[in-house]
Amino acid sequence: MITSDKNPKIQQVRALIDHAKERKTSSSFVIEGVRLVGEAILAQWELQLILISDNLSPHGREIVAAARKQAVNVEEIPPQMMAKLGDTTTPQGILAIASLPVPKLPERLNFTLICDAIRDPGNLGTILRTAQAAGVQALVLSPGTTDPFAPKVVRAGMGAHFHLPIFQFNWPEIQAVCQHSHLNVYLASAGSSTYYWQVNLIEPTAIIIGGEAEGASQEAKKLASQTISIPMPGQSESLNAAISAGILLFETVRQRSQ
Repeated sequence: MITSDKNPKIQQVRALIDHAKERKTSSSFVIEGVRLVGEAILAQWELQLILISDNLSPHGREIVAAARKQAVNVEEIPPQMMAKLGDTTTPQGILAIASLPVPKLPERLNFTLICDAIRDPGNLGTILRTAQAAGVQALVLSPGTTDPFAPKVVRAGMGAHFHLPIFQFNWPEIQAVCQHSHLNVYLASAGSSTYYWQVNLIEPTAIIIGGEAEGASQEAKKLASQTISIPMPGQSESLNAAISAGILLFETVRQRSQ
């Protein structure tokens, strides 16, 4: 059992939770909770370390047993250390260090979501979860978007990270991806006179969702083939980025299922 806060493994977990630079340098991130660790194991994700405490549920212990069969290193720590270490208000007695993925871009894309400077971790995590549910092939993050492997994003993603390829590209790279797959690029814009159901989303498509505070960047506007809007007869000026993404992604699903 690990009992010291100064243990290198404990210090590594803290650094990965707190610092994006550490996550990038070590190519690792932290996942917490029975569901997320279980999702990672089912997806055969590379786990470097699992930390558990004695308040772990029976289901959690089944997950740990499966991890041990995959030769994952499992260490026990006291519940009070787990409570201090974790990023959740009610720790479930399990967290893990997972390796960052090295995703491969599909040769041809036909359903892509581009997040343009989405800074809110909860929104980005929800977008991830929604995109994975809608069958998006690749999630592309522009410069200025929050770290997709930060704890709050991972938690809000509810396991989507293990199934959806995530790419952090600059704008020339994003443009090259769209051109290579001949994607029609639609930018969500409240000022557009074209409603989202009026465009053909059956063709190879990329949808751009702009940031909550400043909206779409100039680079996004330049890349877009067309702007589309979601009508809002109420008093609100704009929708939450995750809500907008959900509406547009599942309109794509609807059109393609007919």
